[in-house]
Amino acid sequence: MSFDGIFTYGILQELSETLVSGRISKIYQPFPNELILQVRAKGENRKLLISAHPNYSRVHFTNEPYENPSEPPMFCMLLRKHLEGSIIEHVYQLGLDRILVIETKGRNEIGDVTYKQLIIEIMGRHSNVVLVDKEKQTIIDSIKHVPMALNRHRTLLPGAPYVLPPSQDKLHPFEADEETVVKKIDFNSGKLATQLVQTFSGLSPLIANEVVFRSGLANRSTLPKSFVETMTLIKEGQFTPTLTTVNQKDYFYLLELTHLEGTKKTYATISELLDRYYYGKAERDRVKQQAHDLVQFISTEKKKNEKKIKKLEQTLQNAEKASDYQLAGELLTANLHLVKKGDAKVDVINYYDENSGTLTISLDPQKSPSQNAQSYFTKYQKAKNSVSIVIEQIEKANEEVQYFESLIQQMDTATHKDIAEIREELVEEGYLRNRQQKQAKKQKNTTPTLEQYVSSDGTTILVGKNNKQNEYLTNRLAARDDVWFHTKDIPGSHVVIRSQEPSEETILEAAHLAAYFSKAKNSSSVPVDYTKIRHVKKPSGAKPGFVTYDNQQTVYVTPSEELVLKLRQS
Repeated sequence: MSFDGIFTYGILQELSETLVSGRISKIYQPFPNELILQVRAKGENRKLLISAHPNYSRVHFTNEPYENPSEPPMFCMLLRKHLEGSIIEHVYQLGLDRILVIETKGRNEIGDVTYKQLIIEIMGRHSNVVLVDKEKQTIIDSIKHVPMALNRHRTLLPGAPYVLPPSQDKLHPFEADEETVVKKIDFNSGKLATQLVQTFSGLSPLIANEVVFRSGLANRSTLPKSFVETMTLIKEGQFTPTLTTVNQKDYFYLLELTHLEGTKKTYATISELLDRYYYGKAERDRVKQQAHDLVQFISTEKKKNEKKIKKLEQTLQNAEKASDYQLAGELLTANLHLVKKGDAKVDVINYYDENSGTLTISLDPQKSPSQNAQSYFTKYQKAKNSVSIVIEQIEKANEEVQYFESLIQQMDTATHKDIAEIREELVEEGYLRNRQQKQAKKQKNTTPTLEQYVSSDGTTILVGKNNKQNEYLTNRLAARDDVWFHTKDIPGSHVVIRSQEPSEETILEAAHLAAYFSKAKNSSSVPVDYTKIRHVKKPSGAKPGFVTYDNQQTVYVTPSEELVLKLRQS
């Protein structure tokens, strides 16, 4: 767990320094469990993200864009009523718990001064955001309601008194000296990191393991010293926000985690670190939940066509026996005098064999010799005629598999808007029934919105995230001499540089985007083709997003999320 009480203390220093005396100008609720508070403080506007997401609960400043619903949720409207225009007087943490309190001063409808508390509880699946009347200490409302039936200790409903979560009665790590650590830790029992977590508040196994590692050979002398030194660094705000990647898994903390060996990147602020770590994670989680039926449908269709290909290939193998059927028919016709009705087989001389060997021909005892011969000719003709049909069906099934593979790749990086367009495409292609005709008609007339990036030299790069966006970008928006990119023989996005003669640096950056938004996102040395738009064509009757191209060049890149973020924020 990275977002522990110690980490909450770190983000508090960042928030209080900026937010105190700031005015809450706007409040948004882009998703059910997440809020954006726009605060005007020290001459600039800052966006404060508050998330009670069960998997990605957090609070920090953000530069990420969030799309807001056309109609604000009820909790958002209530917060606007009570907090918009209010001044933030105080931001503090309850002990070293993962609970932050933002205290505000504002006026109600009749002009009286009111004091409110926005209490942010960062507790995994129990995370919540609660608006409390400071004077009465009663709940005005919360982003998640918790009735007594779910929690007897504390009810989180409008009008109920606000009760803190149960205290764990642990020692405050900032107040502990080396002697305290020596007294509280049993050095003979082992599991020193676990003992630290159980003894001191705010510590997660992540920072406890770091303290033990920094002590070297952990004992009664080295561990207390390491603990006090580490806590002093944190208490004094000497942070080094660091993201450590180990085997494609990310860990973040406000100090460098020296006990983890991997790729490390430091950030200027904790908020920048969190923006980077959570980039796209919560969005993909929401999309995964809301588009579960779509993902399941696409996967099922892909598997269905793969199974169909196997059956067709078996049929093709049978069809390739056509010459065997023809040979049996001809030899049987030439040797009808050797066969009588009721025979199950007959051995005949194979005239086509250089060595004049014999061939055993299976017979249907219920048929006459001539009927058996005719049966083989019928099988021959049927097999011969089916070859071209089966080959055509295999080609179509392979196209279907490729199409659904591309959709699976698009789902991995899709936003809510992308999902709507993918669903609409499946309706238009006849895979799904149109359940919302009016909405679909409205969406059909909407121009797809493309993701825009800016290269290091200021050139615009556009990315299509699904087939509708890809077709709009490649076939309608891009100019004939703009440069087009796509991963070589790998499902992925269409990427276009809005320039006829882009620099080598811009070409490489566009290639990184094409590789990142492809099935090869986590691979290295990904081949990316690029050519002028005029060399890109969509074959007649081809699936959405499918194109052919020529006159291409190929570059090899290793996708970098850091570079993608940099280009997105340029």
